Amino acid sequence: MGWFWADASPAPSSGLPSSHPPLAAGSPPPGCPMHKPTVEALSPPAPSCPVKHDAPAPPASGCPVPHGNTSPDTVPERQGLLSKLNPLNYMFSDLSQAPAANQKMALPTTRDESSIPKGSGDGNWEYPSPQQMYNALLRKGYTDTDPTAVESMVAVHNFLNEGAWAEIVDWERRFGRGLSRGWQVSRRGEENAPMELRKIEAREGEAPQPTLVRFQGRPKDMTPKAFMLQLAGWLYPEKFGTEPPFDRHDWFVSRNVDGQQKQIRYVIDYYSGEPEPTGEPVFYLDVRPALTPTAAAERLIRWGGDVWWRASGGEVREQKKQ
Repeated sequence: MGWFWADASPAPSSGLPSSHPPLAAGSPPPGCPMHKPTVEALSPPAPSCPVKHDAPAPPASGCPVPHGNTSPDTVPERQGLLSKLNPLNYMFSDLSQAPAANQKMALPTTRDESSIPKGSGDGNWEYPSPQQMYNALLRKGYTDTDPTAVESMVAVHNFLNEGAWAEIVDWERRFGRGLSRGWQVSRRGEENAPMELRKIEAREGEAPQPTLVRFQGRPKDMTPKAFMLQLAGWLYPEKFGTEPPFDRHDWFVSRNVDGQQKQIRYVIDYYSGEPEPTGEPVFYLDVRPALTPTAAAERLIRWGGDVWWRASGGEVREQKKQ
């Protein structure tokens, strides 16, 4: 998660949550940064510059630092690490596809394209190749990473990112054209929401496709909802007890509102569930817009519509009508 790569400069721009189905995937191998704070990249063990100066210079659009237009007199002796990171996602922008020093096996250099449109409008986000992922881990200090596990690691991260985006697209389809449309979709509960959405889209058309502007990993910042779930688990462990989320991301999504682009911040909590009988791990993604007045109304409509439909016996009434 958080392993999208930016090749160009950005344009201005109960226990576990039950509403999201579990995602099963291959087990993250040892050294996988999914279980480690991504902000550790901002505190490297040594002050030396992470850019390989003997490597070919990256394209001018790829790195925000004008490496070729500065002189020793104008560059501080110790540049801040943030100056060498891509500002769109706080990842190194010039990672080589070349094998690392002492690397004992070759890793694929193919990069998969995601289904997630960029906010800049120039195509979809791309995931890193296994070789780029391995180079990134080495630069961030994970020198014990097993190269044989990197391909599986990339697959797991790509899988979870695609699942998170699917949740965001579903939310935007409901509320991208206003609260009234969201209520029409949500008023008959979550079970009937897909059918209601299809009927409304057939009549009114689909909401404009959202795009992902940027994202940020915040593994050390627990969301208020996750904190309340942990508090409930401490008070009532048999009913609400669960492990805290192993990661948190904030995704900034562009929503088209009457022809104007509005940026919506989504919050994603990543939970680990009980593994499948086959041993495959299970993940839960709790995806929702960050708590603003509009987002609070959207959350209330979606949650309240489902609770009211079930509590008021909506399914029973539907069966009687039929």
